[in-house]
Amino acid sequence: MVIKGYKAINNDCSNRYGFKFEVGKTYFKDGEIKFGNNGNGFHLCLNIEDTLRYFDFFNERCLICEVEGSGEVKEFEDTYNDYYDMYVVSNIKITKIMSRKDILDEVLKSLNEIRICRFISGYKLTSNEIRKIIKKYYNNPTILKYIDYYQLGYKDAFSKTI
Repeated sequence: MVIKGYKAINNDCSNRYGFKFEVGKTYFKDGEIKFGNNGNGFHLCLNIEDTLRYFDFFNERCLICEVEGSGEVKEFEDTYNDYYDMYVVSNIKITKIMSRKDILDEVLKSLNEIRICRFISGYKLTSNEIRKIIKKYYNNPTILKYIDYYQLGYKDAFSKTI
């Protein structure tokens, strides 16, 4: 079974624990795979916005990669924080480091307002990227409020009427 998804990494292509990745290589973990800081395996998410919980994309320079996970696969759902479709796998291959354009284009393919809002709240957008989202969702008051609050810093965004 192969799962295609996304993984956030540091700008030096290392994960949170210092393990370095290269595009095109497949990496393997032995032993039982499990989630968590003391887990074993490689984590990946099916949705780009779910990778944002692992890195601070407002204050750090991080990368998002397209990946393929295989071997032993375990799914995890964190219903408390509304993160779904997260996996830990024994084998992972980094297939591509995504550009900002790739990331935004992929997010904007989604018709799911919740997913788009979660992305807006966790990823620092440029002014051009903000304009692109506003152009597409000019009639969606929830998405516009998320842009106002998280991207433009209007702290009263959720208390005003659009």
